[in-house]
Amino acid sequence: MAGRVNEALLVAVGAVPGSWLRLRLVNHFEPLLPHRHWATLAVNVSASFALGLVVALDRSSGTASPLLLLIGTGFLGSFSTFSTFMLEAVQAWQAGRRRETLALLAASVLLGVLAVLLGQAVARA
Repeated sequence: MAGRVNEALLVAVGAVPGSWLRLRLVNHFEPLLPHRHWATLAVNVSASFALGLVVALDRSSGTASPLLLLIGTGFLGSFSTFSTFMLEAVQAWQAGRRRETLALLAASVLLGVLAVLLGQAVARA
């Protein structure tokens, strides 16, 4: 039981600053970009990089290591905004910005995968 409580605390402690930072970054960049979803894309790509880095640096034997719970699940789980991103993509599509929506979706997948690979490469360097 104590182990589960410790796991929950690690996730919670990481989640609060992760979600706060996402809010601050998206709100900061929103006036500088034509649409809010581009700021969300930047957050998601940076979270992908960070998760690739953390997973590659974590030398523990399992997905429930304290580092992965705190940073991976807690901080990056709340910092990354996949559900927000999906909502914004649907809203852009419904607003008739079809090409932009498709570009956003493609860029998110491609840049997210590349960011994870880059994070892993940095960790190995």
